Amino acid sequence: RPSGQERYAPAPGARRWERVVLGTPAAHVEPKPPPADPYRPDTIFDGWSSPGLTVRLASVRGDQHRFGGPPRQDDVVVAWHEPTDRVVFAVADGVSSAPHSHIGAALACRTAVNDVLAQLAQERSEPDWTRVLQAAAYQLVMRVAGGREPGERDRAEAARQLATTLVTGTVAARDDGRMDVTVVRAGDSSAWCLHGGVYHALLHDGSAEDGDISSTAVVALPRLLPRTRPITYTLPADSVVLVGTDGFGVPLGDGSGPVGEIFAGALQNGPPEPRMLAHLLDFSRETFDDDRTLLAVWSRRAPRGGPR
Repeated sequence: RPSGQERYAPAPGARRWERVVLGTPAAHVEPKPPPADPYRPDTIFDGWSSPGLTVRLASVRGDQHRFGGPPRQDDVVVAWHEPTDRVVFAVADGVSSAPHSHIGAALACRTAVNDVLAQLAQERSEPDWTRVLQAAAYQLVMRVAGGREPGERDRAEAARQLATTLVTGTVAARDDGRMDVTVVRAGDSSAWCLHGGVYHALLHDGSAEDGDISSTAVVALPRLLPRTRPITYTLPADSVVLVGTDGFGVPLGDGSGPVGEIFAGALQNGPPEPRMLAHLLDFSRETFDDDRTLLAVWSRRAPRGGPR
C-alpha cells in the first residue's frame, strides 16, 4: 500500500491543485459568497520560521458552509515572542448553533494570543492561563454589552450569539530539539503529537480528577469552569505539534485511517509549503463537511534527517 507521502504527490500542471479525494468523495460544491461584514475569506494559510521553530497553519470553510453561504466559523492566530523564542497560538471553532460564532472565534483567538504575549512581556516564566481564558470570555461578553458593565443577560446573550471553543498555548524548542508544549482549552477542539507516524492526543476527555485532563474540556466560551489547568509536555525533537478543530479531528479519529495516513506522510518529514497544507486540509470525503483548521509546529533543532 502506498505511503501517505506517495499518495499525496500532487499531479503536475493544471491538475496539481485538484482537490484531494479520500475514499468516497463529497458532492462537488461551488462556494457561495459569505457575508461581507466582517470579511471572512473561504481559505487562509500561513507559514514562517523563528530561530527554533517552524509554523504552518491553514483554515478552510467546510462544504456545508460553502453550500449554504455562512462564513467559515473557525479561526487561528499564531505569534512569535522573540525574547523567549516561543510560539504563542490560539485555535477556535465557533459553535454552529451560535449565529455569530465566527466573530466569537476571531475575538477569542486574538484576545488569547495578545494576553499571553502581554504576560510574557512582564517576564513571567509561565502565563496565568485562567486569566487568558477569562480575558477571551470577557471580550465575547463585552461585544454584546457594547461598553457598559456586563450583566447576566449579556453573558447569556454572548453564549447564544458568539459561543466558541478555544485551544491556546505555547511551544518552545530546547537546544537538543525537543519541544516544550503548554496547552489549555475550553470546548472540544484538540491537539496531538505526531511522532513516528502515530498520533498521540495531548488533550483528553475524562473526569476532573485526572491530573492530565483539562478541566474545561466540555465548556465553550464565554462559559468557563472555575478551574483551568494547563497541560505541559516535552515532546521528541522529530515530532510535530498539531492543534486542530473538530473538522480535522473527527475524520482523523485515532489516526489509523486514510486521513491520518496522508497527513502523516505529508508532515512527519518536515514542513510542506503553506499552501500545500491548505490544499491537503481541503480534502474531499463523504459526510465530512465541517470547517477545518490545523496548526502544525516543528523544531528546527531536530537531529539530521528531521525537519529543518
